[in-house]
Amino acid sequence: MITAIVLIKTSVDRIPEIAESIAALDSVSEVFSVTGTYDLIAMVRVKAHDDLADVIPGRISKIPGVLATDTHVAFRTYSQHDLEAAFAIGLDN
Repeated sequence: MITAIVLIKTSVDRIPEIAESIAALDSVSEVFSVTGTYDLIAMVRVKAHDDLADVIPGRISKIPGVLATDTHVAFRTYSQHDLEAAFAIGLDN
């Protein structure tokens, strides 16, 4: 699974509507409304690297009100959930 973090600039008067449109896309797992240079951050998860082109420039960038995107592809994912599962290996309840 490939994860991309997409930083999105939008028309500020339509942030909630744009966020809902992005969140409705199949490969988007979460959309965050944030402060700072960007208005939204979307987490995109796809099976193949080529699928990113279908989702980000192919769908997210074409949503009315999306002005620009900046995409960062994750090399590895670390989470508290993963750490807890690793420490629980071999433990009996």
